[in-house]
Amino acid sequence: MSVTGVLQFAIAHTSWIGLVRIVSMFGAAALAGYTIAIRIVIFAILPAWGLSNAAATLVGQNLGARQPERAEQSVWRTGIYNMLFLGSVGVLFIFFAEPLIRLFSHDPAVVPLGAACLRIVSYGNIGYAYGMVMLQAFNGAGDTVTPTYVYLFGFWLLEIPLAYWLAIPVHLRSNGVFVAIVIAETAIAGASAVLFKRGRWKRQQI
Repeated sequence: MSVTGVLQFAIAHTSWIGLVRIVSMFGAAALAGYTIAIRIVIFAILPAWGLSNAAATLVGQNLGARQPERAEQSVWRTGIYNMLFLGSVGVLFIFFAEPLIRLFSHDPAVVPLGAACLRIVSYGNIGYAYGMVMLQAFNGAGDTVTPTYVYLFGFWLLEIPLAYWLAIPVHLRSNGVFVAIVIAETAIAGASAVLFKRGRWKRQQI
């Protein structure tokens, strides 16, 4: 379990290095705007990570008490709460993207690029909210393999190639990378929900 837990972390975080490499092709301003926007997003999702970790705890406790249905209900409910929270944050980011970026940079080349990143990525907040809860639920059930495969598919087999394709051949430049993040996060959320609904995680021994 510890090995797959480390793999989950490594897959998710090294994918951001790949995205940075693609964004950097479009200049220092694009990279700076991307970096600022993603840091704002990461700060905002810290409470959402707390909720997803709570879902993992609830799954472990309920499976240990031989209450798999209650475990499932707690995850879906936590997903709704997380969706409401991150969805609200996303709306704020969409409408106030430029003022938020200006808190960290007044460079006229950086602000519009950072604001575009913040706006586009925020459209994926609802999917991201559900995805993180579902994947942490698998971890709470002791199934660390499923999230590892989902992360590998979503980040390395989908997000990175799609980001490159949208940015370079499709000529969306850095915006293509931001769109790829939204698509990948939505795909991860969808795959996670389908796998969670199948219920194989309920057979895990806690």
